[in-house]
Amino acid sequence: MENSTIPTAQPINPNTQQQLPNATAVLVLGILSIVMCFCYGLFGVALGIIALVLSGKAKALYNENPDNYTISSYKNMNAGRICGLIGTILSSLVLVFWVIYFIVIGAALGTLFTQLPWDSF
Repeated sequence: MENSTIPTAQPINPNTQQQLPNATAVLVLGILSIVMCFCYGLFGVALGIIALVLSGKAKALYNENPDNYTISSYKNMNAGRICGLIGTILSSLVLVFWVIYFIVIGAALGTLFTQLPWDSF
C-alpha cells in the first residue's frame, strides 16, 4: 500500500505567539484603582482611566490579529479592564462623596460664623 499523507491544519505554534502589549500593566493598574479608591478617590480615578485606555488599545491589537497573541494575556487584559472599570466607578463615587461632604461642611461653617456676634468681642 501506498503511504499517503493527508494535509491537515497546522496547529498554531505557541512559540510564535507573544504576550499582548500592556496586558500585565492593565491588570496591575486595574487592581490598584480598586485599592486606591479610598484615597479620596483621586488616585483610583486616574489609575482606572489609564487602565481603561491601555486596555482599549490592547483589545484593538488583539482583534486585528488574535493568532499572534496568547489567550492568557488576553484574559489578563480583560480582567484588568473589568477591575479598572470597577475601580473608576468606586473612586468616582468616593470623590463625589468627599466633594459633597466639603460643600456641606463649608456651608455649615459659613452659616455658623455669620451667626456669631463677632463685633461684640
